[in-house]
Amino acid sequence: MASCSKDKTAPATDPNEKGVVVLEFDNRAGTDDLILNNQQYRNAAGESFTISKFAYYVSNFRLITVSGQVYTVPQDSSYFLISEDNKTSAFHTLYNVPAGDYTQVKFMIGVDSARNTMDISKRPGVLDPAEGAADMYWSWNSGYIFVKLEGSSPVSTDAQKLFRYHIGLYGGNFNNGPRTLNNTREVILTIPNNGKAIVRRDRKAQVHFFADALKMLNGTTNVSFASDPNVMTSPFSEKIANNYTQMFNIDHVHNE
Repeated sequence: MASCSKDKTAPATDPNEKGVVVLEFDNRAGTDDLILNNQQYRNAAGESFTISKFAYYVSNFRLITVSGQVYTVPQDSSYFLISEDNKTSAFHTLYNVPAGDYTQVKFMIGVDSARNTMDISKRPGVLDPAEGAADMYWSWNSGYIFVKLEGSSPVSTDAQKLFRYHIGLYGGNFNNGPRTLNNTREVILTIPNNGKAIVRRDRKAQVHFFADALKMLNGTTNVSFASDPNVMTSPFSEKIANNYTQMFNIDHVHNE
């Protein structure tokens, strides 16, 4: 039976003991479940819109125990692409996690510069531009789109009333040009209500994240479809990147 994460702290664990952590990403629009294509929302400017695409990379995960010890997930197993139109992409399993009581999760939104520039043979699966990353990669700029939000709004000044926010850039210098903006961001989240992700050989912890798509538009900078319907590599992309640092929170943890 699944239980919430209010378990009492367990005795000291065997340093060789390993367990499993499942990461679940639940896409939201404010307090509601995100619905593509036929649900209307409003941004902070009062502009109505619908969302047709919401996808993002999260990577470089670290789990932090109640005592401050840090477990860094092996990097080759630490790149995930979550897309609202692919429900199976919401779940990702971390194996061989050292036993412990974890209270925080730290990760990057985006794909780091080292992985962006590695040989393509070291970028399989969701990082392969020819396969898993086909919709999240700028071939003309040799880099990943970290977060993609698309839809339509009656106030958009785009000719088709669409909006497209494709936010990437990792601080590289494509074709030996000047360095770009660096729109990777790191976030650290604490499990609420003094909760813990309890990892043991005989039990699994499932961490349930909320990702609020509206936070891309409403934050330190409020984004308007009337004035900025299409943002990709312009300086304004940095403001949207600052917004998406507030996009995630941990809603709860199940210890099974």
